[in-house]
Amino acid sequence: MTLILLASACLLIVTLGYISVCASSPFGTCRKCKGFGYAMKTDRKGRLKRGKHCRRCDGHGKRIRVGRHLYNLWLHLYREANPAPRKTFAPKG
Repeated sequence: MTLILLASACLLIVTLGYISVCASSPFGTCRKCKGFGYAMKTDRKGRLKRGKHCRRCDGHGKRIRVGRHLYNLWLHLYREANPAPRKTFAPKG
């Protein structure tokens, strides 16, 4: 029984850690271009030079994290289903 509690506690800690990372830093570096925004190539002499524009991150070097993307989808659906009440202003008198 203690092994199940330990596993669930570890899972809870990892989940809460990822949620805090998504809340504090919603964008992570692009894995394809490693945050450069373009691919690095070498010329015939072996020197590094700028390559093609990264299509995955559109040249920014940052991508939205999966957890933050799922949260944004959930928030959009929630706000679409529950619109905010309109404020009506009555004249004072």
